[in-house]
Amino acid sequence: MPTPELQQIKAFLSAFARRQAARVVDLPGGFAVYDDSFAHSHADNQVVIDAAVDPEALPALAERALGHLPFRMVSVLDDDVAGACAEPLTRAGYAHSTLLVMLHTGPVPTGGATAREVDLDALRVPLARRWRGFLPDVDDEVVRQLVDRREARRRGADVVRFLCARTEEGEAASWADLYMDPAAGTAQIEDLITAEAHLRRGHGDAVLSTALRMAADQGCGTRFLTADAADWPRHWYERRGFRVVGRSHCFERS
Repeated sequence: MPTPELQQIKAFLSAFARRQAARVVDLPGGFAVYDDSFAHSHADNQVVIDAAVDPEALPALAERALGHLPFRMVSVLDDDVAGACAEPLTRAGYAHSTLLVMLHTGPVPTGGATAREVDLDALRVPLARRWRGFLPDVDDEVVRQLVDRREARRRGADVVRFLCARTEEGEAASWADLYMDPAAGTAQIEDLITAEAHLRRGHGDAVLSTALRMAADQGCGTRFLTADAADWPRHWYERRGFRVVGRSHCFERS
């Protein structure tokens, strides 16, 4: 059985996806989200499964919902449901990746370097540079949308903050989003990224520590993030008081 914290987290992720979307269409077992302003963004145009669903029917369901797009993305928030859906989706040509849901169970950091809240304009240049590094073959319009879509995230939660740690010269070195629902006591830290030129200098720690303190100050006792199960940051987060409490899954196809 999922823990109460994991149920709380899944409810938050589902609500965030709905609130952020420009348009939502309910489907059996979940819903589809759309935003024509960010037509190249998979996360803004996808199917989210947050309840029981017929696994064999899911590929056709996704096709009906996303057939007008050049890509398909299906997020399944429940680990057991994803396990049942993996084979039909893989058979239909989807690639499967797993995200670890990591809950902060360590002490809230005190002292040390801090990050500050900024607006999106302060992050446009470093965000574009990092997206260029991640996706070197895409055109300028794709990068623009991947940067600008961050502003739409302000719709997703009651409190949304963009945090940034700077170098002594004032350059943006590391940044992340912080989404909070103080009434439910839930906070998510998302997209913690450090510029390549400023790696291993404590800037990521400053952003993470500031986010955890802000969340605690808002009364958010359930503080979480998601991390790629196959990548190294999960271990970095574990050393900073996070532990794996569940998994969500992403299925993508061109």
